Amino acid sequence: MTRGARYSSDTPFTVAEGWRVQRLTPPSRLFGANGLRTGADDRIYVAQVAGSQISALDVDSGRLETISAKGGDIVAPDDLVFDTDGNLIATEYMDARVSVRHPDGTTRVLRDDLPGANGITFHAGRLFVNECRIGGRLMELPLDGSAPRVLVDNLPMPNAMEFGPDGLLYYPVMGTNDIWRVDPNGGEPERVAGDLGVPDSVKFDAAGFLVSTQVGTGEVLRIDPRTGDRQVLANLAPGLDNCTFVGNRLFVSSFTGAITEILGDGATAPILAGGLMWPLDLTFGHDGNLYVADGTYFYVLRAGELEPVASLFSVNTPGYVRGATSVGPGEFLVSTSSGEIAYYRLGPEPSTEIVAQGYDQLYGIAATADHVIVVAEFGAGRVMSLHGGRAEAIATGLAGPLGVAFGPDESVLVSESGAGRVVSIKDGNVDIVVDDLDTPHGILVRGTQLFVVDVGLKAVIVVDLETKARRTLAAGLPVGVPDGVVAKPLLGTPPFSGPMGPFAGITASPDGTLYLSADAEGSILTLNQEA
Repeated sequence: MTRGARYSSDTPFTVAEGWRVQRLTPPSRLFGANGLRTGADDRIYVAQVAGSQISALDVDSGRLETISAKGGDIVAPDDLVFDTDGNLIATEYMDARVSVRHPDGTTRVLRDDLPGANGITFHAGRLFVNECRIGGRLMELPLDGSAPRVLVDNLPMPNAMEFGPDGLLYYPVMGTNDIWRVDPNGGEPERVAGDLGVPDSVKFDAAGFLVSTQVGTGEVLRIDPRTGDRQVLANLAPGLDNCTFVGNRLFVSSFTGAITEILGDGATAPILAGGLMWPLDLTFGHDGNLYVADGTYFYVLRAGELEPVASLFSVNTPGYVRGATSVGPGEFLVSTSSGEIAYYRLGPEPSTEIVAQGYDQLYGIAATADHVIVVAEFGAGRVMSLHGGRAEAIATGLAGPLGVAFGPDESVLVSESGAGRVVSIKDGNVDIVVDDLDTPHGILVRGTQLFVVDVGLKAVIVVDLETKARRTLAAGLPVGVPDGVVAKPLLGTPPFSGPMGPFAGITASPDGTLYLSADAEGSILTLNQEA
């Protein structure tokens, strides 16, 4: 079982005659990999914020079992721990909650008023949680759900923590780039190590040394808690999130969904390959390569391999990218989850130029050759046009606008995901182009043809803009959510991002091959006419 969904690489597609669907990248096995914890069964339990699920991994066989599925009671889990009764306790980062999942599968919410709830550990019958945010708290949470006891306040983004053999609580602070410890029974915190690579987790090995992942540098460090001396165990890509031991074997997680074993002397072994968490928009660059917005990462696909060109951890990053379109050599216009519209420029010194901000859940974005920008503002139900520093709402009152494109008559087309239709906007008028859809996301115009990704119908539909004739090119696609699942919204982590919704984008190469985000399985699909 993989990813907790009903899709697999063997899923048959229904394809129109003369067309074919292929997977350009393999499905991801995890929706990212965040918190790790070894269970009593020696499996690694993996929290997946983006996928809103928890899986258990057998590190010897590679078998994954879904423990808490998408659409279940636990939403956007970031870290987890087990108590002495075998209850799994998870922090729900985007919902400000801590929930308990009992061995029989039932759950209960312990607290729902902890913004940025993240790091969690259990020690001597006591539960401790922190908030990964500016001004975060480190607290003891009574198991009866009563008010927390604050140990340390006003922390700049603490993260995954653990008790040492000395009975002190060790916690990384990403905002100050160091690791601290505190006596859970009271006392002043003490700095253990600093000037690191942005530490986001700590655990202890059998010899009593700290092991810490560095999200900024990709280093795995072993630190002497008595002296602060450090050793680099491995150098991996930036984006590491957590670590755990299975016996004496050390494993680390990555935002990409990769799980890696650290073997010593710098050697590593892949346990699960990383991939796309939930691909969003796509665009072809002027260099002829496909670029993919995957939220935390912005990738280029070269020779069949995904290479990050920007991430939340890179210099001059555009942030969490949702919508993207190529506007020049090495230049992209992007929309982000923090409500910004920006130009991102590649090169030896990448740069981001913010042209507008303060919007409510931006998604699809497009631009004309003379720099007129249009963008779908999902939260406000409108389409914005920007030109020469002036912003104008060219359509309002829309039901969940997501995808945008320019029509052949210079109109602006937009998919209304909440109304099941695509409309055109021109000269202040909003007219229906195609209706009787379910949940349209990405749209693409080539000549007089409109292509629509409908995640409700799990299909790509083509509409002739002149005759209005329509047909389904492919159905049964791994987009949206599996049948029978109602995905619960990811509320986001203000001020870093607003609500985190999916967006199945679509683009085309110069030869007319369609490329779409298969967000339900974390892959890119191609759809083209057979020769």
